[in-house]
Amino acid sequence: MKKQLRWVLIGLLVLTSAGLAYAGPKAAAPASHLRESDPAKMTALDRYIAKPDPNYKYELVNTFEGDGTTGYVLGLTSQQWRTAAEVDKPVWTHWVTIAVPNKVKSKTALMYIGGGSNKEQAPKGGDVKLHVIAKATNAITAEISNIPNEPLVFSDDQKRRSEDSIIAYTWDKYLRTGDEEWPLRLPMTKAVVRAMDAVQEFCASPQGGKHKVETFVPAGGSKRGWTTWTVGVVDKRVVAIAPAVIDLLNIIPSFRHHKAVYGRWAPAIGDYEHMGIMDWMETPEYAAMMKIVEPYSYLDRLTMPKYIMASGGDQFFLPDSWKFYWDDLKGPKWIRYVPNTGHGLNATAFESLQAFFGAIANQEPIPEYQWTFVDETTVRVQSNAKPSSVKLWQGTNPEHRDFRVDVAGEIYKATELAPEADGSYTGRVEKPAQGWTAYLIELQFPGKSGASFTFTTPIRIIPDTYEHEYVPVSNPPKGFMSK
Repeated sequence: MKKQLRWVLIGLLVLTSAGLAYAGPKAAAPASHLRESDPAKMTALDRYIAKPDPNYKYELVNTFEGDGTTGYVLGLTSQQWRTAAEVDKPVWTHWVTIAVPNKVKSKTALMYIGGGSNKEQAPKGGDVKLHVIAKATNAITAEISNIPNEPLVFSDDQKRRSEDSIIAYTWDKYLRTGDEEWPLRLPMTKAVVRAMDAVQEFCASPQGGKHKVETFVPAGGSKRGWTTWTVGVVDKRVVAIAPAVIDLLNIIPSFRHHKAVYGRWAPAIGDYEHMGIMDWMETPEYAAMMKIVEPYSYLDRLTMPKYIMASGGDQFFLPDSWKFYWDDLKGPKWIRYVPNTGHGLNATAFESLQAFFGAIANQEPIPEYQWTFVDETTVRVQSNAKPSSVKLWQGTNPEHRDFRVDVAGEIYKATELAPEADGSYTGRVEKPAQGWTAYLIELQFPGKSGASFTFTTPIRIIPDTYEHEYVPVSNPPKGFMSK
């Protein structure tokens, strides 16, 4: 894998082609791709995605050659969100980088959802990892930048906001006014939908090589991981999703658990606490907002294959947050918790994404496995394929039920497991004499794209006891449903 990355870096030759502009349609609505088009069943998210926007356009700004790939950079304008009287940059712009392998054998493309800034210039080469994935899988890959459009300054606030600070501000606006287009998840989702439109249109053009892209696998981390879920919710071109480090589905019970474990809100969610968002959690306004933006509210739509990557030491989310949603997910699903990482995971996450996307794009089988927690200290795993490696990971914090990597450190230790007579694998841990222990089993399987599949059981924490108690605020705010 490292050798591949080195050769792609050496091989990328950038050819600036600003004079070869290619403009897409000036206005279009993605209504034909909506999963839900019945007005009686559409949510605010659906309505926002379906709304035509004359600002939509794109042009080719760069072309470059790589090792076994051709790359293109599109300048995309996805939409206008809010007005110039409300925010300094209402028109959302992005760079969409596309990697086309020399041999395209799939009509499914990867859409990686990236961050960035609306101040950045057009990239000259693109993310090397996406070129590696494109070449290895013989499928087109793409990345959209600047999700969300940031930084932003709101006229009644005059603070330069980015990331969670913008989201918290827009949540506060919705909770107080009931304006259904305020939550930032709506334009974040629409931007990715418009990027998929642009990739399809451009790749089908002579400039793009006349390649037919029919379906997509969105992927992204953190708030881009949340957007991965919501793109899957709204767009029927999505045939699989790979959300990462957004372990919060069924958010209200998940965050009650968060507060009961820590006794306070973790510093990582400080932007929401500073805006007072956490005080709204038990209100009807908050419940109404979750019906718009929460993936858990759309489980009936989320039946496509799902590969969820999460961190064993995430600063935002508890490592056993899975228990609030996993059993309720429908359709094929796989999960991977990465020990000794924080919210950013590590380099192996892209290898896992390559294996998953390659299998989806080329209609190859993905190993299946089942687990059972026999008792609180024992987990047993059975798979339909022979793994190349099976490990039991465990870590103990003797003081607190806290496994955040920047608090507890890299405490997970691995032990190789041998198969039982029936081919299953059993991991056993000792109940800690003091403190709490977290444990999981990790399985690796060879993949056909040159990358390994890595899956795990969920993380179990023993004893399942709390140091604190969740108590709702006694005087929650009053919003548009309570005044």
